[in-house]
Amino acid sequence: MTPDALRRSVWALLTLAVVAGDQASKHQIRLTMALHDSVSIVPGLFSLTHVANRGALFGMLRDLPDPWRSMLFTLVPLGAIALIIYFQLRTPLGDAAAHTGLALILGGALGNLADRVRLGYVTDFLDVYLSDHHWPAFNVADSSICVGVSLLVLSLLLARREAAPTGVPPEEARDASRPV
Repeated sequence: MTPDALRRSVWALLTLAVVAGDQASKHQIRLTMALHDSVSIVPGLFSLTHVANRGALFGMLRDLPDPWRSMLFTLVPLGAIALIIYFQLRTPLGDAAAHTGLALILGGALGNLADRVRLGYVTDFLDVYLSDHHWPAFNVADSSICVGVSLLVLSLLLARREAAPTGVPPEEARDASRPV
């Protein structure tokens, strides 16, 4: 196996690990907790709370009529998955942060899409809060997407910094390239 093929295999395994971990954790929640049940893990901060999210991010668009909601929440993730794969193929193999981020995003998108196709909703269960102020419940796939996006942003910032001429801060390099 070539080094390039090995790298791509590692990122593919990371994607599969995210999907497997996401699906296994959601399955365990559905088996062991009734819908809307909550178990405090760290009082005043973190609970496991079984939620059926029929909406998009943070429950947005959950009241959209069913044929439209189902179509929207299937086609948009499929388009995003196609874009992620496109970016994976176009990103230089040496950019490990970007490829890791894309693999995490892809795994998260596939994990949530599997729920939507199979169940009609996404199982959320991670409940972070302070006193009565709750962050919307989320899951392993959502966490993976957030970490993946952070890695992509980091990769872009590092690439921009490396592109600046050495010894000159990026702001000055940008100013020096403008015509006078």
